[in-house]
Amino acid sequence: MAEQTKKKTSPGEFFRQVRAETNKVVWPSREETVRTSIFVFILTAILSLFFLGVDSLFGAAVRWLLTLI
Repeated sequence: MAEQTKKKTSPGEFFRQVRAETNKVVWPSREETVRTSIFVFILTAILSLFFLGVDSLFGAAVRWLLTLI
């Protein structure tokens, strides 16, 4: 098996690479952030109501099954 040689990166070069990559990031605008946060809040509320209903349904089913014993 051939040994792979890895070039060691100096700490200074590493931080230059990190800064270069960070400069490529496209940050969302304030409006996009607010819109996304509202969407997440609404979706979380809808899903919590859905799972509340499913949990209540299963709880009622289990209670009904336990009365048969």
